[in-house]
Formats: sequence, structure tokens, C-alpha cells
Amino acid sequence: MNNENSPFRLENDSLYKRWRDKKLHDYPSSLDELIVEINDPKRLTSSEHQKLLNICAKANMVIYKSQMGADDDQNIPLMLGEQFGLKRLDHNMLSEKSGLSALTVDKAKGLRGYIPYSNRSLQWHTDGYYNTPDHQIHSILLHCVQSAQSGGDNQLLDHEIAYLLLRDKNPDFIKALMQKDVMTIPARMEDGKVARAEETGPVFSIDSDTGNLHMRFTIRKRHVIWKEDDLTTQARQALFEILNDSASPYIFNGRLESGMGLLCNNVLHDRTGFNDDENHRRILYRARYFDRVHETDVAMLG
Repeated sequence: MNNENSPFRLENDSLYKRWRDKKLHDYPSSLDELIVEINDPKRLTSSEHQKLLNICAKANMVIYKSQMGADDDQNIPLMLGEQFGLKRLDHNMLSEKSGLSALTVDKAKGLRGYIPYSNRSLQWHTDGYYNTPDHQIHSILLHCVQSAQSGGDNQLLDHEIAYLLLRDKNPDFIKALMQKDVMTIPARMEDGKVARAEETGPVFSIDSDTGNLHMRFTIRKRHVIWKEDDLTTQARQALFEILNDSASPYIFNGRLESGMGLLCNNVLHDRTGFNDDENHRRILYRARYFDRVHETDVAMLG
């Protein structure tokens, strides 16, 4: 499938309706339906791999529950990712040599405004929403080494479901959020220098080769500039309402514990604030990829 035949193009209405029916048929209705128990993430059995893949192909995300406990081996997420075709890591300025980022409380990084390295809450977003067009994040993997004493829960929403709900409300909302200048992330300044340049682009876009949907988004109010027109404002508000719907059957809420992990095609997610103690210091390994999880293209759903 390519861009022209994608169900996410507004002109392909009949194709969209067929995709919508297949997407919603037997869609997971609880967090438990996203969880697969496995033994060793570094060496999945064919059955474990297929179970993980089937759920991720349907919901763009899957949670594994392994027997690794608090093992802090960085090869655990890296080798799991490789088994799903994930190799092109985003080596950003805060990641380690391996390409992983160890998400834990780091006072120095927290004071510089990097909230993932603090115990503060993170609002709804997709990863890498400030990246350049040729370095978009298409999948992420989170592996929990140790959970916090309290808090650190996540909400998860499939970005294709967000698109579906918005398109059902008003297809023009999709048109507005596909504008190439709809959302701007201002440049990040550190010590009077540009640490990251300003980046402008769409919220929703369609991959030209595969027809897959990509989303770059943050619900934050500061450090984001939205295009000022009535339709964009209405579309934003409609999306915010979807994300703030506590009764939504499509928003999953839970917490990763030691040995658990999230594999996803960069779905919408947030994080509550948390508290550590001497025996429970929250640490998650995060891998961001320029690849999409293999065999989860939109064409696979059909």
C-alpha cells in the first residue's frame, strides 16, 4: 500500500470505512487484553513473538510481562526491538552510547527542564514531536527495571483511534491537523545557544511508501504554537476532549512493573507524577526508533 491508496487520505472514504470496520472489530477493551506473558525478552519463542505481534498490529501497542525482574541489562530492550525489525535508534543528545535513555530522576537534567528525568507528570504526547521530518519517531520501546514507590502510571491511546474518532466527528478536523504549518515547536535555548531548532509540521501525516499514519503531538500549553484559524482551534479542542474523556473505552491506564515493557508504534501516552524511596527508585529504559514495528503496516489489518 502507498500514500494514494491509504485509508487515511480523506478522499478515500469507502476505503476508510472498510478500514474502520476492521480496526474496531475485536479491538481490545481493557489493558489486560494488551498484556502478553513471556519468559526472556531477548529470546522470544515463536509463539510469544506472534502473540505480541498480533496485538501490536491491531492496537499499535502491546505490553509484555517477562521473568527478568529488576535485571538492568540494556540488551533486554535492544534485543527485543531487533526481533521486531527495530534497528534505527534515535541517538539524541541525552541518550547513552547504546541509544537507550535511562529514564530516572536526574536532578541536573530535571533542572534544565527535561521533565522525563524528573518525577513530575508528563502530559499527553507522542515521542519526538520536536524532531525534523526526516527523523520522525515511528516506534518506541519502554522497559521497566524498577517502578516507583508510588505513581508513574501511564495512559495510552492508539493514535489511529484518535484519528478515527476525530474523523467521525468532522473530516475537516483531519484536514486542519494535516496542514504542514499547524503546529510549531519553538527552538530550545540553553546557555544562550540553540540546542534544538524550531520545528513546524503537521499533527497527522501519511507515509508516502506504506500509507501508514504518523502523529506528532503534545497537549502542553507552553512551548508550542498552533496555527490560528477557527477550524484548527475547533480540531484541537475536539482532540483535547478525546484525550480528556475519562470514560473512553479506548484509553488504557496502567503501570509498568519490573520486567514489564511497552512496545508500540509511538502511540499517544502520558505519565503521572511519582515518588521514589530507598527500595523503589523508578528506572525505565527508553528506545526510540525511526522504524515502525515490522508487519504492523496498515495494509496488514486487511
